[in-house]
Amino acid sequence: MSDYQAPVREMMFVLRELAGIDAVATLPAYTDATADVVEAVLGEAAQLAADVIAPTNAIGDRAGTRIQNGGVVVPPEFIDVYRQFTAGGWAGLSLDAGMGGQGLPYAVGVAAEEIWQAANLAWALCPLLTQAAARTIESHGSATLRRTYVQRMASGEWTGTMNLTEPQAGSDLAAVRTQAVREGDHYRVSGQKIFITWGDHDMADNIVHLVLARLPDAEAGTRGTSLFLVPKFLVNPDGSIGARNGVAPVSVEHKLGIHGSPTCVMAFDNAIGYLVGEEGRGLACMFTMMNHARLGVGLEGIAISERSYQKARAYARDRVQGRTADGRSRAIIGHPDVRRMVVTMKSQIEAMRAAAYCVAADLDFAHHAPDPAARARHQARVDLLIPVIKGWCTETAQQLTSIGLQVHGGMGYVEETGVAQYYRDARITTIYEGTTGIQAGDFVGRKILRDGGTALQALIADMRATVRELKAGGERLAVIAAGLERGVAALAASAAWLAGNWQRHPAIPGAASYHLLMLTGVLLGAWQHGRSALAAVRLLGAGGGDRAFLEARLATAAFYATQILPQAEASRQAIVAGSDDLLALPENQL
Repeated sequence: MSDYQAPVREMMFVLRELAGIDAVATLPAYTDATADVVEAVLGEAAQLAADVIAPTNAIGDRAGTRIQNGGVVVPPEFIDVYRQFTAGGWAGLSLDAGMGGQGLPYAVGVAAEEIWQAANLAWALCPLLTQAAARTIESHGSATLRRTYVQRMASGEWTGTMNLTEPQAGSDLAAVRTQAVREGDHYRVSGQKIFITWGDHDMADNIVHLVLARLPDAEAGTRGTSLFLVPKFLVNPDGSIGARNGVAPVSVEHKLGIHGSPTCVMAFDNAIGYLVGEEGRGLACMFTMMNHARLGVGLEGIAISERSYQKARAYARDRVQGRTADGRSRAIIGHPDVRRMVVTMKSQIEAMRAAAYCVAADLDFAHHAPDPAARARHQARVDLLIPVIKGWCTETAQQLTSIGLQVHGGMGYVEETGVAQYYRDARITTIYEGTTGIQAGDFVGRKILRDGGTALQALIADMRATVRELKAGGERLAVIAAGLERGVAALAASAAWLAGNWQRHPAIPGAASYHLLMLTGVLLGAWQHGRSALAAVRLLGAGGGDRAFLEARLATAAFYATQILPQAEASRQAIVAGSDDLLALPENQL
């Protein structure tokens, strides 16, 4: 048994009251996904995480991975965990039944992903990427590729990777040099990719690489890239494993954190690959995988923060040090500043979890709602908020895992306590699948300016409707209503300023982007706290639910409104300052 226990009650509150799992279950694809079924699934996931997965977290951190006999070796405990995980059918929990999955809603899959990631982030990256790769092949691959690969990936028998980055092509994928040459019904892929998460390992029988490459006659830029499926082992016509393909790991990186996750340099040497989608449409196809991965990475920020929070809360309850205001010697959680830190962690984790689960539910509606207009509306919300979930949740995780260490004082800086691992592991989340700056640029450039702010204004309108509900809810909700109203005003004013000024100087959108993304994230969390408070008051009035739990939801919502949400106004001030101060310092004085 580990020190991590999945917060299933909290998860179910969010799914029921905020993400609307009952409404999701009315969709034709999800009629079996009743709240009782979902709670039972998450309960089983929590048990597996506590008993099997979480105990391997520190083991992977200490042991790391290595190259041996031309392949990557991971800790043997990881292999045992993976076998139990796949045997239980968890690998394809939210993949469609037609793909070989369990067919549960994506919102439920996201909740389960949080559990796996909190239990062992390094290990959980493998099934996360595999699901994203399987969805990409299902969406864009030929019938042959779908038939050959998807079901085995959905079962976890085979795993998947994403191969974008090269030594000279980090975020600039127009600079990709890996080449693919046509040869009959397939292609020959040659080049080198770096920073490939779970690029090689000994947990599964085959690894399916999705590789961005360029045809010899392709035009320059991203339009010249195509996507290829390159298996580690070729697959025979009867579906059995064939000869080794021309792909191998060159090395594994020695990293700050996630030591148990092999981050590989991969060499493709005349490897056989198969086109996914159309030639020249590689990046468009890859965005299917990237968007799911970005939501998953945002979730990692939540998960690792939850793990750190549970550790900090337990330590603060047990550690006796100093005297509190009443002169008694007692556990440090009685000290106001320690209480501030713990509640700061709790309130922000609740905000992030609610926001992420709601976006996941929007994805379910975007894919399966019978009404095309409803699908388009939910997809617009997903497109708008995925960069926010990825950027804001991972940036916040840096703060929260640092606070978790701070609660422990000097003991937190000692590796044996375990809390330093969460701090180290969290650090990668703001970097991979696109840095925070890339997410912010996407948010402002593609998701706001391109549509004239239509999707953002729809979000603001929904937030204002919640403000009106809170105001009508009486004195108990007044502080939450007032904070949310000020936050919405800050976002609306920032959006209006950007709309009126972004063309004045080419640097203005970039200067504003980080602040606007973080403002939106902080406000998104406040909005979900407001909705949570409304639900708590309703349930308390009806005499249902756990009264202490519901009262705590009201308390964290009020804390967030007064202690966290003021960050929105600070972000607004930074936005309307424009780019002049940013550019005032000459490069040679930096």
